[in-house]
Amino acid sequence: MSNVYDKAHELKRTIAESEEFQTLKSLHVEIQADEVATRMLNNFRQLQLELQQKQMQGIQITEEEAQNAQQQFELVQQHELISKLMEAEQRLSVIIGDVNKIITEPLEEIYGTPGQ
Repeated sequence: MSNVYDKAHELKRTIAESEEFQTLKSLHVEIQADEVATRMLNNFRQLQLELQQKQMQGIQITEEEAQNAQQQFELVQQHELISKLMEAEQRLSVIIGDVNKIITEPLEEIYGTPGQ
């Protein structure tokens, strides 16, 4: 069984050493050094969290809230560092999603894929 954990730790190191992770880490450092970018990103993430919590509680998001979120998204996308960070996050998210799919394949052999 320890071999599985050894491989998991090896995968963790591989991800941490990957170009995608290193780019993300570097962009985080740059944003933390930029007070405006940090504030913009924190405000945007807080808004996202609030809307997600409402959805999880079954509370309908108003049209005004949706428009505000869209405006905030467009605003942060205009900031070059934040835009690069979001792109880097997306690239790493795709990799992690792909890895998750690969490591759950043995379970799919037993249980099938969701929706089957």
